[in-house]
Amino acid sequence: MKKITIAIDGFSSCGKSTMAKDLAREVGYIYVDTGAMYRCVTLCAMRNGLFDTEGNIDASGLERLMPQISVSFMLNEATGLPEACLNGENVEREIRTMEVSSHVSPVAALPFVRAALVAQQQRMGQEKGIVMDGRDIGTTVFPDAELKIFVTADAGVRARRRYDELKAKGMEADLEEILRNVEQRDYIDSHREVSPLTKAADAIVLDNSHMTIAEQKAWLMERFAEAAE
Repeated sequence: MKKITIAIDGFSSCGKSTMAKDLAREVGYIYVDTGAMYRCVTLCAMRNGLFDTEGNIDASGLERLMPQISVSFMLNEATGLPEACLNGENVEREIRTMEVSSHVSPVAALPFVRAALVAQQQRMGQEKGIVMDGRDIGTTVFPDAELKIFVTADAGVRARRRYDELKAKGMEADLEEILRNVEQRDYIDSHREVSPLTKAADAIVLDNSHMTIAEQKAWLMERFAEAAE
């Protein structure tokens, strides 16, 4: 069975990261959460006071800061999963807050941010045997990926999943606020000028609104077997 590149794109809170992690572990591939990379840059911008009270980003300030931002991943030996690090600091918990979620889309839309992180992502995938999820993996980062999945689900279902995830971690959560954030991110991600969220022509659509984890896993393993044979 040949080594391939697997690109998983789709809307926020569709469970892309969870399915990508699980698939990578199942087939022995490296997993990269590109969304976490954009969240790390967003967290750094927030820590440096680059957002005004209206949530607007000081783009020129962030561009000056970018050379000092290093994003990496550290394996959590207890869970066997990679966790995001900002300049060597494990920030996995901090980047999953609603505050970061509400600021990440404007940062991810900045051309210089995308150029820097896309270049890093492409270097990570040079040897294949990788599962990467995000918004533009199959269209921009790895347009030649052998397997491209585009994930979607009802916005209300996605908001509920995000709510349950935050509550399970003992974090504050408001379902209506989360739904507004999901819908806002959908719009921004789909309408940004650089690398908008769009389905690659050869991507396979997975609507997991009403699928169980087991059903989703079986579906993904079938697609992997077909692409890697």
